[in-house]
Amino acid sequence: MRDHPLVQLTLARMREFYREPEAIFWVFGFPIVLAFALGIAFRNRGPGELRVAVLRQSGDSGVAAALAHAPGLSVAVLDSAVARLELRTGRVALLVVPGERLVYRYDSTRTESQMARLQVDDAVQRARGRADPVRVEDERVTEPGARYIDFLIPGLLGMNLMGSGLWGVGFSVVQARTKRLLKRYMATPMRRSHYLLSFVLSRLAFLFVEVAALVGFAWWMFDVGVRGSVGALTFITVLGALSFNGLGMLVASRARTIEAVSGLMNLVMLPMWMLSGTFFSYARFPEVMQPFVRALPLTALNDALRAVMIDGSPLARLGTPLAIVTAWGFASFVVALQIFRWR
Repeated sequence: MRDHPLVQLTLARMREFYREPEAIFWVFGFPIVLAFALGIAFRNRGPGELRVAVLRQSGDSGVAAALAHAPGLSVAVLDSAVARLELRTGRVALLVVPGERLVYRYDSTRTESQMARLQVDDAVQRARGRADPVRVEDERVTEPGARYIDFLIPGLLGMNLMGSGLWGVGFSVVQARTKRLLKRYMATPMRRSHYLLSFVLSRLAFLFVEVAALVGFAWWMFDVGVRGSVGALTFITVLGALSFNGLGMLVASRARTIEAVSGLMNLVMLPMWMLSGTFFSYARFPEVMQPFVRALPLTALNDALRAVMIDGSPLARLGTPLAIVTAWGFASFVVALQIFRWR
């Protein structure tokens, strides 16, 4: 078996990978750096203070004094020109214009402006003597898995599987084609399937280290756990890696230059970067786009990873996303075998 073409090709692919420090960084280091930066930037700190402005004119001192004692508000008294500039550039969420009737000037499309309007009006009305007819009590609850970092880590894992599968396979194949290595391979007893499968097996050899590094870092740094089965998570990551390896082979099956395959890779990856819910929920997109978005392989992979890591779902409940990922991988690999060009 050691002299089998598939074994030797797989070993060659593995040596190509670990002899390139840049490839090791982009596969193992970059997702950890990204998780650290975004996890720190969006860590749970509670709602910050909303900055509001009071227009400098008659009656501004009373309004400013009422707002100064309101929790969650930062108040500044500004001249007309400065206040308009601060509001237009989003540096203040709300501008209060004193007078016989208070005027709240704000952008209704901004969530923080609407929140500021409610808090400012509540503070002003209380200062004027309003009494609440019903006594209320706040009970704050923090659910496991509700943080942004809990949402982010499965998305980064899926994105990394996509990137390593597409770029790792695509560049290697096209580079060998441009150096006329594929032409020499044709003269050997190696089968076309052996050559393409060697990329799949070599990527799987590094997959477990890749997943363990990112998930382990997220657990150690941000206490991100896996609420579901580790076996289910392993199965999904292997299936995702196989799917994107097949997609990478398909993209590189006819490309003749590095520039051509780079353009094709970006054409395939950029829509999924934006639409597949890696950094934010794809539910933000219009309803008419949802069937297309859910049919993308990265969307299905991210949904399956989040279902296991956050919700603890078993594999039996993930039939639809796993079927989508499997269909993309199988179809891509079959088509790549048919249209693969050696020269």
